[in-house]
Amino acid sequence: MSYTELSFPENSLFLVTGGAGFIGSNLCEVILKMGYRVRCLDDLSTGKQANVDLFKGNPNYEFIKGDIKDIDTCMKACEGVDYVMNEAAWGSVPRSIEMPLFYCANNIQGTLNMMEAARQKGVKTFVYASSSSVYGDEAHLPKQEGVEGNLLSPYALTKRADEEWAKQYTKHYGLKTIGLRYFNVFGRRQDPNGAYAAVIPKFIKMLINDEQPTINGDGKQSRDFTYIENVIEANLKACLAPDEASGEAFNVAYGGREYLIDIYYDLTKALGKNIEPHFGPDRPGDIKHSNADISKAKRMLGYDPQYDFARGLNEAIEWYKANL
Repeated sequence: MSYTELSFPENSLFLVTGGAGFIGSNLCEVILKMGYRVRCLDDLSTGKQANVDLFKGNPNYEFIKGDIKDIDTCMKACEGVDYVMNEAAWGSVPRSIEMPLFYCANNIQGTLNMMEAARQKGVKTFVYASSSSVYGDEAHLPKQEGVEGNLLSPYALTKRADEEWAKQYTKHYGLKTIGLRYFNVFGRRQDPNGAYAAVIPKFIKMLINDEQPTINGDGKQSRDFTYIENVIEANLKACLAPDEASGEAFNVAYGGREYLIDIYYDLTKALGKNIEPHFGPDRPGDIKHSNADISKAKRMLGYDPQYDFARGLNEAIEWYKANL
């Protein structure tokens, strides 16, 4: 079933934290198009006002500028909310190594604040962003829930901690929590700028501008790149997940495996460029290979991703060509 066919109670209110970010703003947009109410909470530290300006004037949309590290803000944001999609977090493995205290405060305490507020305000389902980084140095492919290795970064630690807190909130307080382990999400509105930008938008922008991108490592690392539409589906279906899924975490991916060097040459071909990449050192804390087993999400959430890598990449390229 496509997510567009899902039905929620009339007048349902969704809270999207980090709603001005890449994933969050796409969630806001789809939920509004489905006819439901959206409250967006974002402190605009990494999210962008421009991502949510297109919702201005929509009577079903409300924006709160605020920080999840502030419990009072979280309480206010959860007032009257049916479903929480907690996307607010700082990403980037290398940046987390540079800023461990901030990542702890933002990604762990902030998420815990949101769980507590959701519990106190009677939220039906609390869906939160986890990450494939929780698999750490576990080399087995495909990555399967319940088979995790040693963590390789503070960022990964924050996501593992969020999952453990979610289990406690389900066990002791009855809060329905669903964790989504995102695998390298890409697509429209993903920021191509900055030292910590994701690789696909960064490559696209540099190639469009006839610049030489740098590939960290030998380019033979592989990822289960996941188009934004699949992530939207997972979030919406997680809101309606059966009770037995509560307290669990699920891989959210397509289930494919793409090598970075192959993606680079696919992009040069699609954009009509003949630019060889520069190869730089490996990034500390990075996993070499990542590929997801999505059978648990299919079985328990009804997750059925419609966008394979090629389809998603084509849509992403067209969006960046029109918007950069």
